[in-house]
This record gives sequence, structure tokens and C-alpha cells, in this order.
Amino acid sequence: MKKTVKILSVVLALVLIVGCFAACGGNETPKAKVKVIDIALTEELYAFGVDKNQPELLTKVNTFIAEIKGNGKFDAICEAYFGDGEKKGVTSVEEDPTRPDEQLVVATNAAFEPFEYKVGDKYYGIDMEIAALLAEYLGQELVIKDMEFDAVCMTVGQHKCDIAMAGLTINEERKEYVEFSTSYYTANQKLVVKADDTTFDACKTLEDVETILNGYDNTKKAGFQNGTTGNWYVVGDEDWGFAGLKVEGKGYSNGSLAVQDLINNNIDFVVIDADPAAFITKAINEVA
Repeated sequence: MKKTVKILSVVLALVLIVGCFAACGGNETPKAKVKVIDIALTEELYAFGVDKNQPELLTKVNTFIAEIKGNGKFDAICEAYFGDGEKKGVTSVEEDPTRPDEQLVVATNAAFEPFEYKVGDKYYGIDMEIAALLAEYLGQELVIKDMEFDAVCMTVGQHKCDIAMAGLTINEERKEYVEFSTSYYTANQKLVVKADDTTFDACKTLEDVETILNGYDNTKKAGFQNGTTGNWYVVGDEDWGFAGLKVEGKGYSNGSLAVQDLINNNIDFVVIDADPAAFITKAINEVA
């Protein structure tokens, strides 16, 4: 009898231990919440937007882009964010309007990882590391102004900043405010959906995806970051060459907020640049 009781006690203890590990999650990998549909909706070119009143700066920027792409520095920066390279934090100095020739004032939206984002008081990202190299190349101090994305080009157009560096796609509408440099990066838009959404799983081509998207009406909701290519892909814009979707569009100040609202069941999918989509979904899926 005592032996039976002892065995039962051991079994109960093991059950409690297993239950505890299950409740605490143990070392299990968090269940994925969202996923990227790996079919490009668009193809676009990123460039920097230079103040139209500074043609000499545009010439220097184009020369600089050619140099860093030729000497491997651009590839090294990309490797830091897409591979195992070393990321370098970038510091902004205070703007001094009395010394405009000694400072490079950059307009950005630091909510677009891996191109620009903040950790503490430092800026990180492909564009931000390029900005630091550009300021060094020009022999100037670097001033970074973080603002809403749809104000970036306008601020340069108002001559309040020298250059826009914010994952900018070249298009005619933005050319009203800035002179674009030569392109330094090719990007595209992709869909982000909930991990258990199988709507697009059988799609093999862009045409397959667009057939589904064009069949939606305003009972479906699409999220995007305000002022981005994803914005115009959803709502439509002649300058961008997008007919738009019939869904209800919902804009956000950054892509992370859009994806979080997707998880909260407030929208059905998100249209966003491919590289930020990958970084956002990875970060969200790693959170238990």
C-alpha cells in the first residue's frame, strides 16, 4: 500500500512538472502570427531626394553613390542588415542654422527597418549608415530630422533639409519636391497576411495574386503606411500607374502598426515594402 502511494506521488509530481513547463511555454518556438506572401506586387527603384536649389549637392551625391557601390562599402552595409555583418549606430548632431555649409541635414522617417530606425538615441539602417558616410565624404556634420514619411520630400522641397533619405521610390509626384539621385536599390511591395490565412497559398504568379485582390470589394480592409508605394497601390494613383483596389484602405504612420492591427483582426491584409515586411513579421513572430 505504501509502495503504491509512493509511486502515485512520483507520477503526480511528474505531471505537475510537465504541466508547469507547458504553462510557462518551456523552450517552444512561439507560434507564427503573420506571414509574407512571397510574390512581388511591384518593382521600384529607391533613390535619395535632393533639394532642387542645390544642384552641386546632387552631383556629389551621384558621385558618392557610384563610389560606395564600386568599392564594396554599399554591399558591406547591406550585409549588416540582411546577413551577419556589423550594424553601426549613427549619431545626429544638433542643427545650427548659422552654419548651413558645415552640416548635412537629412530628412527621414525612422520607422522603416531595415532602411531607417532608432535604438535609443542612435539611428540604424541602410540609409542612415549611408547618410553617415555621405556626411563624411562631404566633410560635414550629420543632422538627422525624424518626421512622418509623407512630410519627408515636402520638407526638402521647402528647403528645410538638404536631402531625403527614407527608402524613397522614384516617382513623378515626388519629383515636384526633390531632384532624385541615381538609384541605389531595387525594391518591391508584398502582402502580409495572418499566418493561418490560406487565401494566397496556391498563388504562383503576380497574376494569381491580383486575380484574388481584384475580386475583393469594400468588405475587405487593406492596411498600408501613409505616403508609401503600398498606400498608392491600394487606393490607386495615376502618377504611380496603379488602378487601385476596391477594398477599404486604412493608413498607418508605420508598417508595424498596420501589421499589429492585422493581428488584432481589424484589417485583412497589409501591403508594404518587401524588406520591412520581412523584418516586421520576423520581429512579431518571435514574440511569445
